[in-house]
Amino acid sequence: MTLVLATILLPLVGAAVVAGMKKNDRLATLTALVVSLLTFLLVIPMWASYTPSGDRIQQKSSMDWIPNFGIHISFGIDGIALVMIAVIGLLVPIVVGALGLTDKLPAGRSAGGFLSLILVQEALTIAVFAATDVFLFYVLFEIMLIPMYFLIGGYGGANRQYAAVKFFLYSFLGGLIMLASAIGAYSLASDKLGKGSFDWETLVTVVRDAPLGTQIWLFLGFFLAFAIKAPLVPFHTWLPDAAGQAPIGVAVLLVGVLDKVGTFGFLRYCLPMFPDASKELAPWVLVLAVAGVLYGSILAAGQRDMKRFIAYVSIAHFGFIALGIFTFNEQAMVGSVSYMLNHSLATGMLIVVVGLIVMRGGSTRISDYGGMAKVTPLLGGMLLIAGLSTLSLPGTNSFISEFLVLLGSFVDYPVYTIIATVGMVLAAAYVLWLYQRVMQGPVRGDALIGAGGGPGTAIAPELGAKKTIKDLGGKEIAILAPMVVLIIALGFYPKPVLDTITPSVQATMSSVQGGK
Repeated sequence: MTLVLATILLPLVGAAVVAGMKKNDRLATLTALVVSLLTFLLVIPMWASYTPSGDRIQQKSSMDWIPNFGIHISFGIDGIALVMIAVIGLLVPIVVGALGLTDKLPAGRSAGGFLSLILVQEALTIAVFAATDVFLFYVLFEIMLIPMYFLIGGYGGANRQYAAVKFFLYSFLGGLIMLASAIGAYSLASDKLGKGSFDWETLVTVVRDAPLGTQIWLFLGFFLAFAIKAPLVPFHTWLPDAAGQAPIGVAVLLVGVLDKVGTFGFLRYCLPMFPDASKELAPWVLVLAVAGVLYGSILAAGQRDMKRFIAYVSIAHFGFIALGIFTFNEQAMVGSVSYMLNHSLATGMLIVVVGLIVMRGGSTRISDYGGMAKVTPLLGGMLLIAGLSTLSLPGTNSFISEFLVLLGSFVDYPVYTIIATVGMVLAAAYVLWLYQRVMQGPVRGDALIGAGGGPGTAIAPELGAKKTIKDLGGKEIAILAPMVVLIIALGFYPKPVLDTITPSVQATMSSVQGGK
């Protein structure tokens, strides 16, 4: 059994165990935490055994599934998939450990049910990134919607059902269109090889030689599914609703990990399989990317809800990632892939910190807060670190990613790059605006106003009663510490990540340049 397969099976087994612990929330949480930590520990030897200069796909495992149609259960990783699996392995223990600190489960709901869905989501998401059979990828692409649907619809906010259904229908429809293109690619393989195949490496060699018109139609099927998942404007409308209604831990996985399946799909499927179509349609994709940067940045300014604010800032970031991918410049593409990792860390931490704020203040509305740093200075510091990473301050992890995208994309697309830069500056300003409104100035608003007793003492004026607000405790610091360490460490020494992803990016670039 390969390490990749083990990281998929372990959370599934753990989910089955945790699901049976409906009457003991503490034991269920502890078990889920142990399982998620063990899964993360498996990623360490996986990373250590990966050879960037070796085969493009490593840690392979395969078995027949539907042999008559050339369908296999096949897994393997390249450098891009590896970094995304690593960030999943890191974020899930944080989500599990934060349960109760950032979220309160609805009355009558057990921790066992919630955490079992989290572990299933982890397993399916890892499997999506590791799948090397296109039909298997499609199946996993659709199935992974199910636990997320129940996590949002069963444990989210007041409008959770609407948000969950909208999330599911958008992604499910995109997946069906992708399936049509996958069948088209299978038919091309059948015509050329005498038998159909869904093997990714086989399809890359077959479909890339198809006529441009055929490539464009097949490309559009895959692209639409990934543009919805990413999401790119105008396919984005499900994200603010889903992120706004999802519990904090679920929002971390939704915005920090699941959305990256879309940008990963561009790199793994759209570019290598349809190189001529990718180059032909790149200008249109770049228009969508830059529009997303501006749209997300501007819309973020009008948000009153902190979770929806983060969702719109993320839409701007996804546009920026797409810009780096479809400029077909190696530096820009390396920047985009590293941005996928660093956005997950920065946004994941930002959402967790917002959850800690909401648990103290009881509201997600920005206007309900003010001056909290006077009462909770450590929490204020954590929000500042997460915010600075989100706006790509030099010395934080996101800076090198943004710098590489700008450096690479400016070479061939200076106008798009300048426009995108303006949008990212706006997004950065809004992140600082969020910090200023929530943490600075006089302590005010419904979320507790300081009452002369020093840090930790406040009153809710509308209730006329004092309430003690505690700063971060030991458990909360332990949850945030890994992300803080990585944000700073990768800000000053990104080499391990860049060395891992660069050969995979070069292989993708070679596939594109080798087109007709």
